[in-house]
Amino acid sequence: MPTLVLVAIVGFVAQLIDGAIGMAFGITSTTMLLIVGYGPAMASAVVHLTAIGTSIASGAFHLRFGNVDRAALLKVAVPGGIGAFVGAMLLSSIDLSAARPWTATLLLVLGVVILLRFSRVAILGVTRRARARWLMPLGLAGGFVDATGGGGWGPIVTTTLTASNALTPRKAIGTANTAEVVVALAASAGFLIGLGASSIPWDAALALLVGGIIAAPIAAKLVSIAPQRILGLLTGTVIVLLNVYQLATALDAPDGIVIAALVVGLLGCAVAVGAGVRVHLAEPRGGVSGGASTGESAAASEAPGEDPLEQRRD
Repeated sequence: MPTLVLVAIVGFVAQLIDGAIGMAFGITSTTMLLIVGYGPAMASAVVHLTAIGTSIASGAFHLRFGNVDRAALLKVAVPGGIGAFVGAMLLSSIDLSAARPWTATLLLVLGVVILLRFSRVAILGVTRRARARWLMPLGLAGGFVDATGGGGWGPIVTTTLTASNALTPRKAIGTANTAEVVVALAASAGFLIGLGASSIPWDAALALLVGGIIAAPIAAKLVSIAPQRILGLLTGTVIVLLNVYQLATALDAPDGIVIAALVVGLLGCAVAVGAGVRVHLAEPRGGVSGGASTGESAAASEAPGEDPLEQRRD
């Protein structure tokens, strides 16, 4: 019983973070379940079964608060489901941990890009359309990594949507969270076929679900009211720190090296966040300054009542 209460608390905290910055539910929950003693495939199965309920709740509230880009939603969700199903079937029979250093390196680079983007007065990068020709491969890769690693949909999809300047942080977070319903359903189907329903600890899945559902509306509301620059900085910080740790441990680095890498990563993030916060405090009405995208005028970016990052992109 104490273990299940702890699992429920983990579900609450993990969903609060995931719903607020678009990532970390799978990584946090899977790590906890592995510590408790579940195997990688079983832990990932529990997390994805739970994510069906938490992502439905999270997606519903993100839709309600206007945090979802509907045009991009299906383009990333459907291929994400395909990738998740294939990944779940593979994880049920083989070990795919050798790819972890490459994934961590890619995400670390994307996290640095996000921090650079949101710590400057002018947001870096030219805005682009969220086109199917690159959203579909993104969803496919995100779903596959998510199922095989017990998490990764948010870090890959939210991070790429934000770093590419296709969606604002708010829309990237809400869209990724809502699309995760399809990913969770597909991954769960793959695990049920590969492992069998009798192999899954349903009590742990229920405890994780209860905690996650309680946190879902709180996180969605936070996203709808938080300044976009601050969301971007938080997203970048979490991505960098998680993947510095993932990369160091995946390479079997000594504990001293892991700690040193985390300290360096934390200092770098602190510098970027400090610079971004100073810019944010100097901006009119707490919005993002006129560099929301290359070529936008200051007058457009300071339209009354609008966050410049929320304007529609061509």
